[in-house]
Amino acid sequence: MKGILKIYHPDETLKYNIQQTYCKAVYQNSENFLELEVITSDDLDHVDDDSLQYNFPQLALNISEFPIGDNKLDGKTFLISDTADDIFTEVDLFDDEDALLYDNELSFSTCPTDGLQLTWKGMIDDFYTSSGEKIPFRLKCHFKQDEIPVED
Repeated sequence: MKGILKIYHPDETLKYNIQQTYCKAVYQNSENFLELEVITSDDLDHVDDDSLQYNFPQLALNISEFPIGDNKLDGKTFLISDTADDIFTEVDLFDDEDALLYDNELSFSTCPTDGLQLTWKGMIDDFYTSSGEKIPFRLKCHFKQDEIPVED
């Protein structure tokens, strides 16, 4: 497991295992930008049959073209809020539903065993019950490069 996403819905805490992560500081036109993608697993073995999560078994959270000062992420915290002119965040629900992210706080640190780690806190639209409310979420994952065994 590369991490976990928890969405704190008023009816239940929804837990998603992280399947795939991608993070990179990109240098383009003399500026550095953050590119980030976190995709959850569609495995529902740990979920109760009547859980709200069954309607949305997989999510993808993305940040693209968010300007950062330099290409070093370790020890930095970024506050990301979309505006009408600048949209940096995106949620893919793998469904026809839409959701937006709000008040995103991304904190990066380095762990000797897991490499670069991300703690992401924020709010997301309640796409589970369409209540119109924003609900909190917290994601923690790492970006350790996978070891691919090569046989001689």
